[in-house]
Amino acid sequence: MIQVRVHALSDECAQIRSLELRSVDGAPLPAFSAGAHVDVQLPGGLIRQYSLCNAPHENHRYVIGVLHAPDSRGGSRAVHALQAGDMLEISAPRNLFALHPQPVHSLLLAGGIGITPLLAMAEHLAAQGAPFALHYAARSAAHAGFLQRLAQAPWAAQVHLHFDDGPAQQRLDMPALLAAAPADSHLYVCGPAGFMAHVLEAGANAGWEQARLHREYFGAAPAQAQALAVTSFEVQIASSGQVFTIPAEQSIAQVLDQAGVFVPVSCEQGICGTCLTPVLEGVPEHRDQFLSFEEHARNDQMTVCCSRARSARLVLDL
Repeated sequence: MIQVRVHALSDECAQIRSLELRSVDGAPLPAFSAGAHVDVQLPGGLIRQYSLCNAPHENHRYVIGVLHAPDSRGGSRAVHALQAGDMLEISAPRNLFALHPQPVHSLLLAGGIGITPLLAMAEHLAAQGAPFALHYAARSAAHAGFLQRLAQAPWAAQVHLHFDDGPAQQRLDMPALLAAAPADSHLYVCGPAGFMAHVLEAGANAGWEQARLHREYFGAAPAQAQALAVTSFEVQIASSGQVFTIPAEQSIAQVLDQAGVFVPVSCEQGICGTCLTPVLEGVPEHRDQFLSFEEHARNDQMTVCCSRARSARLVLDL
C-alpha cells in the first residue's frame, strides 16, 4: 500500500467531489495508464475503487472523483467526510479498462460519475494526437461534474454534452452516433448501469463486435445486486482437496476467508476483478459485471465475491 495525503478537495458539482492525492514524502507516485483505478483504504476499514481522472503523464499526484450517492454502502460518505491533510492508504494503480493499443478512433461515452476514467483517456488521446470524441450525458448541468475542466481543456472541441433537461437536439442519439463513427472505432462506456446497458445494446444492434465495446461499471447492476440464491452448493480447492459448503447467506469468498483460504477481494460486487479465480470443474452462475459475455460462456473463471454455482460443486484452481 502507498501512503498519501489529501492535498486538496474540490466540489465539481453538488454531488461530485474531487480529491487530489499526493505522496506523504513528496516522492513521485507510481505511473498509471488511462482507465486505471486505485483501491482506497477508507476510515472504518472500507476499501473502495476509484478511477484516476488526471492526465496519465502526471506522477506528482492522483486525482479521483467521488459521487455522494444516497444509496452508498459507506464509501462515498466516508470520502465526502475527508478533509485536506487527511492521510490515506491506497494501492498501486491497476488498469482493467485500458485503451486499445493501436491509434484507432475512440468514442468515449460517460454517464454521470462515469466521466472520471474517460477524463484520463481524453487527456492521453489528446497528448498522443489520436482521434476521439467524448460524449457526456447527465440529468442536467447541475448534476454533471468537471464541466469547467472540460470547457477549458485544449480538446474542448471534442467534447459533446447531453443533458436530459436540455433541448431535444442535444440529447444523446446512439444510433446516429454509431452510424457516423469511423469503421475502426472503439467505444468506451462508463456510468450508471441503465446508461451503460443502453449504450452497449445500441452498439450490439448496430453490429459492433464485442471486442470494440469496452465498459467499466462503478456499481453492481440491479440483476447483480439481488440477494444470494436460496440454494447452497459445494466448492472444492484443487490444491488441497478441501471441500466447503457455501450456504445461501454467504459468498464463496466469505466462506473461504473464514477457513483461512486466501483470495484477494476488494469491491465485493463483481465489478473490479480482484477476486477472479480459475474454475477447473463445474458451472458457475455468473453475477459479475467484470467478465465479458464470451468469458462468461467459457465458464473457466469466476468472481468469487458474488457469483455462485449452477452445478452442485465447483472445483477452483486455488
